[in-house]
Amino acid sequence: MLKVSQYRFLDGLTVFFVTVLIASNIASSAKIVDLGITLFGFWSIPPVHLAFDGGTLLFPIAYVLGDVLTEVYGFKVTRRVIWMGFIALSITALFFFVLNLLPGEALWEEYAGSAAYAAILGGMSSGGIVLASLSGFFAGNFSNSMILSRMKVLMKGRSLWIRVIASSLVGQMLDTVVFVSIASLTGVFAWELFATLVLTNYLFKVSIEVMVFPLTFFTVRKFKQAEGIDVYDVGVKFNPFSLQ
Repeated sequence: MLKVSQYRFLDGLTVFFVTVLIASNIASSAKIVDLGITLFGFWSIPPVHLAFDGGTLLFPIAYVLGDVLTEVYGFKVTRRVIWMGFIALSITALFFFVLNLLPGEALWEEYAGSAAYAAILGGMSSGGIVLASLSGFFAGNFSNSMILSRMKVLMKGRSLWIRVIASSLVGQMLDTVVFVSIASLTGVFAWELFATLVLTNYLFKVSIEVMVFPLTFFTVRKFKQAEGIDVYDVGVKFNPFSLQ
């Protein structure tokens, strides 16, 4: 087994993963998108608008990266990368929190103001969106990585598409429910949007992962060839709190 420092492309994947994680959280706090599409709007079933927070556009990429990391480098390396993302996101939230405490310049207060800052970036500065994201991502991404890793061993590396989709169905469900629940409890989202956001986020994220699977398969194969590895997590303890 190569040491982490000897991997050629792991640093780049880690930077990409952390960037997507931070950007998706800022986007989640900044805007909710409604494409004007509804589901189940017939008979006695009330329509559900396909509205989603801005981070939903980016967040599936983090799961695709998690699939690539787990399949190529194994669970132990993926666990380290996830924790790096958590630390970076926490630092970002602290920065927005401190920035919110500082007094605004007079001209800026006229055309923008602290109220606008609180409305758009309140989730980041108050920690609500970060707590929701960290909790959801902890539950979702670790379960996704664990299931993918265990299935790889049990299936002897065959049928990557089955493993990716099966692990994503579980991981994305846990992630979405935990994320929207905590975000609603902390006031980032209104409770009236709970069902809409859970349904839309889950369908959207899973659909994206299914659609981009050919790219995931291609990326996994290329990274395995480039790194000269194909890790099987035999005997690995799936403890998300261990950094060894």
